[in-house]
Amino acid sequence: MHEFDLLPTLLTIAGVVAVLLGTCAFLIYVERKVAAYVQDRIGPNRVGPFGLLQPLADGLKFLFKEEVIPRHVDRFLYLLAPAIAIGTSLLAFTVVPFGATDPPPVPPQPPVALGVKATPREEKRHADALETYQQRLREFKDRQAAYRGTYQFVIAPGLDIGIVFVFAVSSLAVYGIILGGWAGNDKYSFLGALRSSAQIVSYEIPLGLSILGVVLLASSLNLERIIHAQATGFWYILCQPLAFLIFMTSSFAECNRLPFDLPEAEQELVGGYHTEYSAMKFAMFFLGEYTHMITTSFLMVILFFGGWHFPFLAETESGWLVKLIVFAVKMAVFILVYMLVRWTLPRFRFDQLMGLAWKVLIPLALANLVCAMVVRQMGWSPWLLLPASVVLLIGAGLGAARVGPPAQVPVGGAAKFEAPVR
Repeated sequence: MHEFDLLPTLLTIAGVVAVLLGTCAFLIYVERKVAAYVQDRIGPNRVGPFGLLQPLADGLKFLFKEEVIPRHVDRFLYLLAPAIAIGTSLLAFTVVPFGATDPPPVPPQPPVALGVKATPREEKRHADALETYQQRLREFKDRQAAYRGTYQFVIAPGLDIGIVFVFAVSSLAVYGIILGGWAGNDKYSFLGALRSSAQIVSYEIPLGLSILGVVLLASSLNLERIIHAQATGFWYILCQPLAFLIFMTSSFAECNRLPFDLPEAEQELVGGYHTEYSAMKFAMFFLGEYTHMITTSFLMVILFFGGWHFPFLAETESGWLVKLIVFAVKMAVFILVYMLVRWTLPRFRFDQLMGLAWKVLIPLALANLVCAMVVRQMGWSPWLLLPASVVLLIGAGLGAARVGPPAQVPVGGAAKFEAPVR
């Protein structure tokens, strides 16, 4: 565990929060530009050169807009919901590396104690093991001192359950959405909250199962060690492409992004769970969504694309600036993928959304996990997981083609409306 130092930690927190919130504001501008490009429009171009000051204008509008609280809402829960939404998104980022990191040293295991009736041979063997342990312990303390003396680009470095912490905190974001829908005290907000709870809880299962193969390959839950394992070996996307596809699809659903934005489907639910919100309270929901999108983009880079590593450009001995730039570029690519998918694919129906999670992603994630467990247990080459992923993906496609498309449901769940004859 990294030694806690108050001042550098506070400075890192302040810097990360400032950059995250500033990036969220700028990403809204980028998404509007991407939408304009996809739809053959110009996009924001009035405020500042090329519209670059549009995020500043939007932020000022939110700040100076009147804070309206409807009379029919539960005031305490109404104000608590957006705070939970943005708070959990920011808290999940505390263990996510965003630049150059070193793997924390692993302490040596002490030798097993001798029994009461130990033979001289066992005593000699135990003395040799104890001497070896003392030597490894001294080496561990030296490595630990070097690790503590190097700045790690992560708020809470050395946390052995890093990825579990991220998922545990991210799962709490659903409470902000549920409370927002309940406190709004109207049917549109409540229906959006119900949809969101079912969607997020369902997609957390394949999201968690998809990374277990990576955890088995790296033999660690620590995100810094996972990056180091890929920097000294190979990127896990090369042997776990199916796990990456499952993780990315589940991340879209977790972030409520198209084509999985059913909780806030404006054609059906006005504004979904945040129908009754405006001004900075609505902005906090928006910032929470974009922060979660940034966090999942970092996780995709860390778990499957080597983090700060890039062959021949950013190696283990490279400088921190090169690693930081490589990390940022990789993250930006996945942010653009989020945005392009939003303006490319249509929204799923809710039954299609839930069927994809329970009938497709969860079985595929379980099968991929079993393959990774067998390869790891038998000591086989991890490259066998690549053909296994391809076979599972092809098998799922053939199975879906054999079953056929789902039955068509009439719009609104009722027969087509016919106008009365006058």
